[in-house]
Amino acid sequence: MAGSPASSLSTRPVDVADRPVSVRRANLGDDSDIDRYLYLLDAYARDPMGAGIPLPADVIGRLRRDMPSHPTAHALLAFAGDEVIGFVTGFLGYSTFRAMPLLNIHDIAVLPAWRGRGIARRLLRETEALGRSLGCCRITLEVRDDNPRVRSVYDQAGFVPAACNLFMEKAL
Repeated sequence: MAGSPASSLSTRPVDVADRPVSVRRANLGDDSDIDRYLYLLDAYARDPMGAGIPLPADVIGRLRRDMPSHPTAHALLAFAGDEVIGFVTGFLGYSTFRAMPLLNIHDIAVLPAWRGRGIARRLLRETEALGRSLGCCRITLEVRDDNPRVRSVYDQAGFVPAACNLFMEKAL
């Protein structure tokens, strides 16, 4: 899987009823799971709603090295049978106003052939369960203004605009 370019992903119609869908925590220290995770992350990076370009090889190498030992990293993988079809990357943070941990969804994506089949909703439910199991007071995420389809999914899952709804960044 590590050598599988995400650009070769099939957009064939998929009958979700043919294969049971499951979601589980990824073991990023396991070679198979980190390969699956990086495959999906690269597919997301290539997507227009990601960066629109593949992840550079040096970034993939650093992710492979760093993610298994990152102290706040959590990942979920979605499968249809044995095929990996979606993922979540989450990082624990801390709410100083609540004095409790929070879980930030840094990435969530489903392969194009599987979109519109409830996979993202399933990933969000499992992320919520993960957050509860970690004692989190909330789950946060960022969403692009130009992605109304996924914004609707988040709305239906109970997400609301944060009180501080302007996210800013400065490159270093």
